[in-house]
Amino acid sequence: MASTHPPTNSVLAPVAASERVFTGFSHASLWFSLGVGLLVIQIGAYLVPAMGTQDALLAIFLGSLLGSGLVAWVAKLGCDTGLSSAGLMHQVYGSGFAKLPIVLNVIQLVGWTSFELVIMREGTLAMGEQHMGWSGNYLVMATVFWGSILTLLMASSMLGLVRSFVSRFGLPLVVMSLAWLTWQFLGVLQTQDVSAFWNRPGNNSMGFLSAIDLVIAMPVSWLPLVADYARHGKNSRTAMSATWLGYALANIWCYSLGVLVVSVSSPDINLVSTLLLAQGGLLALGLILIDELDNAYGDVYSASLNSHSLFSRWSIKQWGLLIAVGCTLLAIVLPMHSLEPFLLMLSSVFIPLYGVILGRAGRAPAANASRSIYLLPALIWLIGIAVFHLSGQFTPQWGSALPSLAVSLSLAWLTRANPAKDDAAHA
Repeated sequence: MASTHPPTNSVLAPVAASERVFTGFSHASLWFSLGVGLLVIQIGAYLVPAMGTQDALLAIFLGSLLGSGLVAWVAKLGCDTGLSSAGLMHQVYGSGFAKLPIVLNVIQLVGWTSFELVIMREGTLAMGEQHMGWSGNYLVMATVFWGSILTLLMASSMLGLVRSFVSRFGLPLVVMSLAWLTWQFLGVLQTQDVSAFWNRPGNNSMGFLSAIDLVIAMPVSWLPLVADYARHGKNSRTAMSATWLGYALANIWCYSLGVLVVSVSSPDINLVSTLLLAQGGLLALGLILIDELDNAYGDVYSASLNSHSLFSRWSIKQWGLLIAVGCTLLAIVLPMHSLEPFLLMLSSVFIPLYGVILGRAGRAPAANASRSIYLLPALIWLIGIAVFHLSGQFTPQWGSALPSLAVSLSLAWLTRANPAKDDAAHA
């Protein structure tokens, strides 16, 4: 007989009512802040000259709405159930099989945190080199500086950090920095040929759907983390709409800024140097780097929740401190730019993973996992992974994320009407 007792692990149980404190503004400010980043601006710059300006901006708009919509859907699910990401995986895939995606999630979160520290370090070194004559000898110092701040943040309360710092101080600062940079580079554009910029064709090296695939890459990378925060929301509809609005605005703005910056700048200069050359660029870039900290914090906090779900003898805070220190060391010793393709490949497993979760549990909260494995969802997930990689190889014009998501979500949705199949096919 299946057990009906709730899990004793706090990460796998619905969050207590006393911890449901996030308002719509909390959700919107958190996800706007998480959506802003130097890496996002850099990826936006990849769209041109591969595409024309108008096509690039349309792909940014549509891809951001779609990707942010998926993030918002998971936010609603997390708020409805009160479950963390690890809890949702247990619910859909079974308590035994769920350990596989949870471990993969921890690995990717550690990798992306280390990569975020590298991005912050490189931005800091670029600022120091241009304004204070620094050299590469400051690499370790810059990494330890950001890693130490991240470690200190992990000792604080996530709820307090979001409500007190991100909402009240972080959001206004990052909005002002983005607005200032946008104003500066629009001014540069006005000194050039605005009509030529707007009507510039691409070189056709990237198709429209592939561009949308690239745009939604950043929103969907957050899918394994969304529920860890949305579960603390007071109202699921508010959590969904505010998350969608906050992240969509940030994604559209940052990708579009990347297109603008690379379009008005010399082709032989990198994006960070270009931002620094703008009037007030040092301050604006500094604020963006500070905002990058919440991206790293978000990764480490979710990694600590997932780790606690696997090994609960260590508290969430202890896991967070350990992971933050470990990521700092990895950022120093590993060639993170060389590992970026591996991180992107690893991220590919989470698009179909959450396609299945949304298809199986996205219509209404389900009961706690009572089996070690639900075989049908597990098989659909593996099919989704295969579709992702086969699409990239044989039909690159369609992208990889969209076909994988469509297949996994559709199969999970269609088979959800027969839950008895899962009970008959378990281990």
